[in-house]
Amino acid sequence: MYGVRSDSGAVFCRFVPILKSEAGCPIMKAELFFFTKSVLKEAMSMRLLQEPVTIKNVTLKNRLVMPPMATEKADRGAVTAATLAWYDEKSRGGFIGLVETEHCYVSPEGQASPCQLSISRDSDVEGLSRLVRTVHANGSPLVAQLNHAGSLAKEEVTGLPAYGASAVTNPRRGTRAPVALDAAGLDKIVRDFAAAARRAKEAGFDGVELHSAHGYLLDQFYSPLTNRRGDEYGISPENRVRLHGRVIAAVREAVGDDYLVALRLGAGDYMPGGATAEDGARAAAFFERCGVDMISLSGGMCGYMVPGLDGEGYFSRLSAAVKEKVSVPVLLTGGVVTGAGAEKLLREGKADLIGVGRAILKDSGWARRVMGEER
Repeated sequence: MYGVRSDSGAVFCRFVPILKSEAGCPIMKAELFFFTKSVLKEAMSMRLLQEPVTIKNVTLKNRLVMPPMATEKADRGAVTAATLAWYDEKSRGGFIGLVETEHCYVSPEGQASPCQLSISRDSDVEGLSRLVRTVHANGSPLVAQLNHAGSLAKEEVTGLPAYGASAVTNPRRGTRAPVALDAAGLDKIVRDFAAAARRAKEAGFDGVELHSAHGYLLDQFYSPLTNRRGDEYGISPENRVRLHGRVIAAVREAVGDDYLVALRLGAGDYMPGGATAEDGARAAAFFERCGVDMISLSGGMCGYMVPGLDGEGYFSRLSAAVKEKVSVPVLLTGGVVTGAGAEKLLREGKADLIGVGRAILKDSGWARRVMGEER
């Protein structure tokens, strides 16, 4: 890394190998970055945000995470050139400590939208491998988020009935009640998540994240608003995470003990009668005992935004409650738009990692400017 400073800022030049010549010598490309004095000052103050952290066997160069964001660029579930271009643009320069994919459906009946990424077929591995190579080439590890939409699946998309924890409408977007999963259906859910995790590992992902937030299937079991079951999977807080425990165990068996397995929890519903921060802390402790290596916090049936709940890190009450009960790293996402805001949340002990979504979605250069070259 070479740099030249001036009164207005600094220019840095980095040489990155892109391929090898016939003689085996690396062919390099030069990347130039300009930072204003104000950006340099902010980057210098990002001490905790800049700290590396190791989760399982994956080392993150800093504590900035790009959380899952739906791109709707897949073609019948398959990775496309547009998919690769989007992730390449967002991860370029390697300024993001960890990149997470958009939610990938684990089975055809669990598809949430027409152009969602699939990890439900063995044939998906080849395209997903290209996605992994794209992000790895830019210098960031990549985790695949695994999801089943449950009652949020649309029959006009899947051609199949929507399934859920109970035959009640989903308060997030539900217009009709799903079919309540029976014992055979639950067994299939467990197998589908495990098979998807195996494919993720085969594709070269650094880990997987199980999606139990934003009103999707695992969240439908966790939330008392959508789980009205009278069997061992419902009613009590312990029963409402029983399916999660089975999924975690099956995924762990599929990927092995040395592979990163995370879980995104919609800890609070922010609705009368819904899940609370206390429920989330209790569930997170259970997930850690089941073998989860990282807990990511977000909203439940409320989705990823709550009217009247704003400010940087607006789900920090949820993450703080979870941090009191677990020893694994906790990821907080929600409303963070500045490096100073991310650093403040880390210093206050609200989380161990900070997810920045919409700011990076709007501005692909956000991480480069905030993180600078101090890595």
